[in-house]
Amino acid sequence: MTDGMTTEADVSGGITEPAAPSCHGAAPAPAGAPQDPPATGGPAHGPHGYSAQKDQHLKRLRRIEGQIRGLQRMVEEDVYCIDILTQVSASTKALQSFALQLLEQHLRHCVADAALKGGAEIDAKVAEATAAIARLLRT
Repeated sequence: MTDGMTTEADVSGGITEPAAPSCHGAAPAPAGAPQDPPATGGPAHGPHGYSAQKDQHLKRLRRIEGQIRGLQRMVEEDVYCIDILTQVSASTKALQSFALQLLEQHLRHCVADAALKGGAEIDAKVAEATAAIARLLRT
């Protein structure tokens, strides 16, 4: 794109929407761009609320990925339908649990930061969080 923003199309080849800004409203830095050092005087935070637990989240997602691969293997091995459905339920529950944890961190970090700033930023963050919750409830 000519505006310098990264889009999903840059990564996946399809055209979608611009990459999401960080929780603090700024667009994400392009890959390889120098990063500002963390602020001093407080806990070090990345651009998102989940950054402090990134390794834990990745470990959890790899475990969920293993569950999904297990489902594929079950189908390949002609396992009984109900046994597969039981594993689908467990995988779905694991993803929902991950989503709730991520949502909590977003509220505690990103929305709380916007609340401190006030104005239109808090309104935007509350609307964004509300839409995310609505999407989670539809699944």
